[in-house]
Amino acid sequence: MKILFQGDSITDASRCREDFHHLGYGYPKYAAAKLKAKMPSTDFEFINLGISGHKVEDLKNRWQSDCVDIAPDLMSILIGVNDTWHHADDKSWIPNDVFEADYRHILEEAKKIDGIKIIMMEPFLLPAEDKEFFREDLDPKIQIIRKLAREYADAFIPLDGILAAHSVNIADKASMSMGGDGVHPSETTADFIGGLWAEAAYKLIK
Repeated sequence: MKILFQGDSITDASRCREDFHHLGYGYPKYAAAKLKAKMPSTDFEFINLGISGHKVEDLKNRWQSDCVDIAPDLMSILIGVNDTWHHADDKSWIPNDVFEADYRHILEEAKKIDGIKIIMMEPFLLPAEDKEFFREDLDPKIQIIRKLAREYADAFIPLDGILAAHSVNIADKASMSMGGDGVHPSETTADFIGGLWAEAAYKLIK
């Protein structure tokens, strides 16, 4: 079974670009390990093509070669925080209708792959006071992704909500992200996300 992880730096997680089977050091590594542990007799091929810094438009522009041509059995996508972050300094936000149209195009093209299953995960913010103003733009985009998930996803992981609930019981909330940046999950948080993903994937393919 061929499984493709797609997204930005949170998915990329310092993977080796010369080896797309290298899963990096973030949630895909943990997700794959946990799914293999649940289904040890299944022959999995895991591919990570997340690229640091990418926005939805960037993913759209490489979608043919980096998803459609690969024809995965299961495709996982986590994208969107850079659509906010890269425009935060002057609040020149990407219009929500453009964001939705580009994301919808990605999903429409993915659905043309015979038999594909799609796991969608929403972007998120981890506790960080200097990023709270991101909510002005990110929250409406999360709602767009939730709407698209209802239309296209076989499984949806509402990470922003789940991680907000998870943070309640963590004393050092800054430790949830790398350097307390509020965007990139720490190793512990990546492992937690990997567990959520593996459970969702297992329910789809068991």
